[in-house]
Amino acid sequence: MSRTTARLVAHSFKALNRFRFRSAVLMLGSLVGVTALTLVVSVGKGAERKMLSTVRQLFGGSSILLITGGGRILGGPRPGAARLTLDEVAGLVRQLPEVEAWDPQQGLTGEPVRSAGGATTTARVLGESERFEQVWNRSVIQGEPFDAAAVAGSARVALIGSTVARDLFGAEDPLGAEIQIGSVRFRVTGLLEPFGTDAHGMDRVAEIVVPLTTLQRRVMNVDTISGAKLLVRDPARVEATAKALKALLRERHALAPGQPNDFTVITATQVQKMVGNVERVLFVFLPLVAAVSLVVGCVVAASLMLASVSARVGEIGLRRAVGARPGDIQLQFLLETAVTSLGGGVLGLVAGLGLAQWAAHRLTLGGVFSWQAILLGLGASALTGLLAGVAPARRAARLEPADALR
Repeated sequence: MSRTTARLVAHSFKALNRFRFRSAVLMLGSLVGVTALTLVVSVGKGAERKMLSTVRQLFGGSSILLITGGGRILGGPRPGAARLTLDEVAGLVRQLPEVEAWDPQQGLTGEPVRSAGGATTTARVLGESERFEQVWNRSVIQGEPFDAAAVAGSARVALIGSTVARDLFGAEDPLGAEIQIGSVRFRVTGLLEPFGTDAHGMDRVAEIVVPLTTLQRRVMNVDTISGAKLLVRDPARVEATAKALKALLRERHALAPGQPNDFTVITATQVQKMVGNVERVLFVFLPLVAAVSLVVGCVVAASLMLASVSARVGEIGLRRAVGARPGDIQLQFLLETAVTSLGGGVLGLVAGLGLAQWAAHRLTLGGVFSWQAILLGLGASALTGLLAGVAPARRAARLEPADALR
């Protein structure tokens, strides 16, 4: 750095210190914009990772989900929904040779659960078949999953998630202990493998899996299921199998042409399209909204710097009279604007990352640290500062010494 440039930098910092209020307002516009941008990008990336993880867990490339009524993946059917039974779905599967495995499901959400020691919690209770381990790719990390005999005999055994185990038993080993769901007692035989969240964002470790028949007969007193997941042998045949499944169900439910389905069939392709739509909102529209704050900050910074040029005409004239070149004056004002905008950007980056971590904790998104957010924040603040400083710097550089000192 030359001696002249060093003096310019030093003079710029002295000017920023002298006009502290103006400098603070300049930084504020950049701070708000970069905070919003960093928060949106960081939380968006965390949400994207969570969505993709959920999709991989729930919708493998060979998966088909059948849901009653079209609107709930877990829980009871909605009003007007199709009434699905275990025998009906089993009959459908027999007519679909591409299906290699399937698992029916019924469930209760927010069900009170109590331990023998008196501790209570609420959990989602799922009734599954012995095939749930294969179909959902989920097993137990302690104990043993239930088998076909337990399903056939409506055994009162339960596999519990780690959140349920912690709430009911603390640091004690839950295996072999008794829990009560409704008025029915179950023996804990396994601790479920953590499974993240489902498509509704619900915690999959705060749930209990019991034999489907036990839940139907002993707890809910129903003979229906809320849905089923089917695995297709050849992923390339998923869409064709889903189409055949829809046709069979419409025929069984006597739906006339043009009449809407009373069920929903979901494939990985459909889910990927939905994820793509969400990604467009997260990474196109929301950052654009945040960018508005940066644009406003840029306009405010430019206006303040133009006002500063008018207020410092005498200073500019004196510097020109003692030998400062127009380029020196222009560089000084560009430096002042860039430094304040970049300083505000750094503070905004810290604030945005802090808010993103808080939001991630509240939304259970996991880590949201993003280099993309950092680079975007710093780049946006630097660019804003340069753009906001161009017009004031050029105006200051055009002032003639005689006119400025007059």
